[in-house]
Amino acid sequence: MKFSMERNINYYETDRMGIVHHSNYIRFMEEARIEFMKQMNVPYDMLEKMGILIPVLGVTCEYKTHVSFGDTIIINCAFKDYNGVRLNMKYEIYNKATGELVLTGETKHCFTTPELKPINIKKNYPEIHKSFDECK
Repeated sequence: MKFSMERNINYYETDRMGIVHHSNYIRFMEEARIEFMKQMNVPYDMLEKMGILIPVLGVTCEYKTHVSFGDTIIINCAFKDYNGVRLNMKYEIYNKATGELVLTGETKHCFTTPELKPINIKKNYPEIHKSFDECK
């Protein structure tokens, strides 16, 4: 299952060259991931209240071109891998006006307790696992 969202670029997200600073794309991917999980009926805040955290283990980005203030981007994200203990997401960001691919990226995650002990969602939270598994 793929999730898409649109987002406008704000002036404060640009750098001295007038383009979006490279670090902001990681924030854009996180915004899409959080919104995707909300659409799955597994919002981050609910998981945190249950004592489930999803720390980021790694991020990769390949920048293809840039966007600037006033542009609108389309962020596509989907599960790359999910096994109940780990979750890997993939992303594509496009310039809405031109259709040009701006970025491809991935994030790697695991599920933990607030003390950062690993959790097996499949084993311990079958209802949540079902929501994740259906989106693979």
